[in-house]
Amino acid sequence: MKLAGKTAIITGGGRDIGRACAIRLAEEGANVAINYFSSSAGADSAVAEIIAAGGKAFALQGDLNTQAGVDALVAKTVAEFGGVDILVNNTGGLIARKTIAEMSLDHWNAVMDLNLTSIFLMTKACLPHLKSGAIVNLASQAGRDGGGPGSVAYGAAKGAVMTMTRGLAKELGPNVRVNALCPGMIDTDFHNVHTKPEVRKNVENATPLKRQGVPVDIANLVVFLASDDSAFITGANVDINGGMLFS
Repeated sequence: MKLAGKTAIITGGGRDIGRACAIRLAEEGANVAINYFSSSAGADSAVAEIIAAGGKAFALQGDLNTQAGVDALVAKTVAEFGGVDILVNNTGGLIARKTIAEMSLDHWNAVMDLNLTSIFLMTKACLPHLKSGAIVNLASQAGRDGGGPGSVAYGAAKGAVMTMTRGLAKELGPNVRVNALCPGMIDTDFHNVHTKPEVRKNVENATPLKRQGVPVDIANLVVFLASDDSAFITGANVDINGGMLFS
């Protein structure tokens, strides 16, 4: 197992991509700390699945836009497992599609906090315990192309995640590697809520691989970037979109 003896924190780990990451990291031997905000059923079932397979895991509810929520997650992880080796910053979301003309400052700030400030807070809180290892941030194809209609705030936040990833790679090397993923259309609740079925079908048809991605596609790449298999990769924003966008 590639991650035996390592400890990983996965934010937003109660569903979809985050949950798949938790399962895959555990399958490779990592102890897993799962943060969730409202997806308690998914987080609890992931913990049960990991423990049943012989792994170690816990789930903790928390708002990672707050210092208290961040500190509680990191403190419990260190108390349970003795440290932090891998941080997967998966928390994020569109919240709602809004054009600049109809967008309030509160909406802009909420999107920025959810997608960007949470990464700042989690990374800073983990640093005293992350003497070596890897950080994997979830950016988005929207950070490259601006996203679909009403995604200006989300695309801007994910573009900032990409730039932050590069800066952190310089700042935290050589002991900690920092990379990000830029997923295209993945079959998750994000698109169930925010993208019309006909739009999803059009994207599938325009994609060389002729399908949407699934959460385990992302989780497999997270495992690679968290492991020593990617020991010479840092500061990369890796496209994973079935060939829909080349950068």
